[in-house]
Amino acid sequence: MIKLITGKKGSGKTKVLVDLIKDAAKSTQGNIVCIEKSMQLTYDIPHSVRLVDVDCYNIDSYDKFYGFLMGTLAANYDISEIFVDGILKMCGRNYEDLANLFGAIEKVTNDVEIVFTVSEDKENLPESVTKYIK
Repeated sequence: MIKLITGKKGSGKTKVLVDLIKDAAKSTQGNIVCIEKSMQLTYDIPHSVRLVDVDCYNIDSYDKFYGFLMGTLAANYDISEIFVDGILKMCGRNYEDLANLFGAIEKVTNDVEIVFTVSEDKENLPESVTKYIK
């Protein structure tokens, strides 16, 4: 299941994400992964959450992100939740590619919840993306 947290830069998306991660760390039975750019959340999330910096893996497109995500899931069947902070910062502002990424992920992640922050107001996003806002 894919969920989105949307809003302009500075609107509190990352704070909401961090709170969700902390709650998940307290209650989730499986492993939790947080994927971000530049390791800015190192001191904000519990040490039990696997923190991954995409800069270490040269991820700069939606195709590379998808491959990385699928590899992460394949390497650990116990992952129950993944949190992604700043997908547009990682891969760019092509909303069609973003929607295609979500569609591809949705096909293979039935039992994993993935939460993305998207730095854009929902009014500016196409329906192919906003349908994932829960």
